[in-house]
Amino acid sequence: MAAASADSPGPAALEAEQRVRAWAEAQRERGRRVALVTSGGTQVPLEARAVRFLENFSSGRRGAASAERLVFAGYGVCFLHRARSAFPWARALPPPGPALLDALRVHPGPSVAADPDALPGLVPALLGYQRAKETGALLSLEFTSLTEYLALLRAAARALAPFGSSVMFYLAAAVSDFYIPASEMPEHKIQSSEGPLQITMKMVPKMLSPLVKEWAPEAFVISFKLETDPSILIDKSRKALETYRHQVVIANVLDSRRTSVLLVTKDSETKLSLSNEEIAQGIEIEEKIVSHLQSQHTAFIDKQHSERKGPACSSSE
Repeated sequence: MAAASADSPGPAALEAEQRVRAWAEAQRERGRRVALVTSGGTQVPLEARAVRFLENFSSGRRGAASAERLVFAGYGVCFLHRARSAFPWARALPPPGPALLDALRVHPGPSVAADPDALPGLVPALLGYQRAKETGALLSLEFTSLTEYLALLRAAARALAPFGSSVMFYLAAAVSDFYIPASEMPEHKIQSSEGPLQITMKMVPKMLSPLVKEWAPEAFVISFKLETDPSILIDKSRKALETYRHQVVIANVLDSRRTSVLLVTKDSETKLSLSNEEIAQGIEIEEKIVSHLQSQHTAFIDKQHSERKGPACSSSE
């Protein structure tokens, strides 16, 4: 995958690595753990001078909601997100269009004010974002294409590796499984006049393996598994844990992903669900996910420290 090669990072990736390393050092000085949250989908071009792309449905809502909860839990969050996908706290705003325009009012001056009835969550969202910004708890990195994502993920992982087990990787981005190598792409726009289109795509190299084994081997790593067939979900999650040797798979079914997930580890399966009452109260499943992962991360750190110290020595007289 030459265009997305992580072995020869470009200037943007090198700059990102430096930014993340300096930011993470500031988090350590404040006594914070760090979470790298990936969010949103990737774009896969079909032409070198791309007009057409392949996308997936990911809006980035889970990653953005989880980033908010992690900051609230005391983490510094590096938010690696798809451009124009959901962003922490900005989720309180309507998407661009009539709903957003209708929520704004022009007053003499002129000045613009938001209608509080139209934006009931805006004030707490603004306060949350401002606290995160003022305390330096949120660092944003943006990608669009698959190649950008892979390069930035490696750069951030390399920057965070020295911080060991205090780092959590929360890999919620919906990364494409397939791509067209640059060497096999047409240079110009594919012409419809040439008839029906047949495309052969290659498998995207799995980044979870080098992340766990090479880039940040001491970190606490969470991946996600989304399926439409619940009957294969557990088996595929356990296969991922066995293959990549990371700590947690968050397994979810497409139709119920907003209200129920299964946290799968080597030794356990924990179901987290929202009750009807919790849904009515506006509670999000990410609140329960982050709370559970926070305690698992603490146990992971304690275990790593214990193993480094080794068994206590006893002396005999």
